[in-house]
Amino acid sequence: MAAAYGWRLLVVGAAVYVVFVVLGRFHLVTLAVFLGLVLTALLEPLTNLLGRWLPRAGAVTAGLLLGILLLFGVLSLMGANVADEWPGLRLVFTGGVARIERWLEGPPFHLQPGSLSHLQEWISHFVSTNRANLINTAVSGVGRLAEVLTVGVLALFCSVFFLHSGARMWLWFGGQLPERGRRPVGTAGRAAWTTFTGYTRGIVLIAATNAVLVGVALFVLGVPLVLPLAVLEFFAAFVPLIGSPVALAVAAVVALAAKGPLVALLVILLIVLIGQLEGHVLHPVVMSRAVSLHPMVVALAVVCGGVTAGVLGAVVAVPLVSVVWSVYGALRSQGRPG
Repeated sequence: MAAAYGWRLLVVGAAVYVVFVVLGRFHLVTLAVFLGLVLTALLEPLTNLLGRWLPRAGAVTAGLLLGILLLFGVLSLMGANVADEWPGLRLVFTGGVARIERWLEGPPFHLQPGSLSHLQEWISHFVSTNRANLINTAVSGVGRLAEVLTVGVLALFCSVFFLHSGARMWLWFGGQLPERGRRPVGTAGRAAWTTFTGYTRGIVLIAATNAVLVGVALFVLGVPLVLPLAVLEFFAAFVPLIGSPVALAVAAVVALAAKGPLVALLVILLIVLIGQLEGHVLHPVVMSRAVSLHPMVVALAVVCGGVTAGVLGAVVAVPLVSVVWSVYGALRSQGRPG
């Protein structure tokens, strides 16, 4: 019996590996389709609402335009915020670095005087001696920017058709299958889409809540760059359990340089409080209907996804595992007699 199950698992594992290898070779297209599905899950309620008064094409166009305007509005506010605070921030951070150096020279660290100055000299020397490599990296970064723009345009293109005629596309796909395979595939598809949309909308709600709480707290504490740090917290929350602490650690460094150790300690305390709120209130309340995964499974999925495909893998891992588990549960319940 173990041998029978073993060779079946080997075959399934080999098939899954081949699928992921193929998706990896076309990773830009895969990423664009995934982002298109995310946009569809987020904009579908708005599009359906607008569809009560507009034709379907007009509702899709209006929904996408509103989403694009919202995104560019947030980015423009970030740029204006950084531009307004930058002249004062240079002076604040200059004094903050000196304050941090004096603090590290005392107990319990007892850092040698001038260590940070030596570090700055080493960084300057490294930049001057590796200027060619840094320029090549910057040039390759321009190529990366072109790839990002390509993925964004393709994701928007896919989202237009998913929103406009996604149901008809799914019916056409089901019609190409053998008669006996249509029912289980339809059940799996409905379960997968329900879980994916629930997870996507839930994680956006959790990320927005975290960003608002962080923004208010940093504003009360007088930490500079409140809006960029809040937006960083919003996007970092898409990596469950790990993203929020990393974003708040950046905020703690900013607070340490600008306001000193006491405010930085308060920001670190904020990391703990938001982690508890996210883990014990937001996730159980918001995600309970869409995702029923143990926190250990979530943590393992994030780590495995990060090891396999970096930040993108960490973002995609939890919704992928959630969809697979929901499809398994739907097919299993369908196969039960009764």
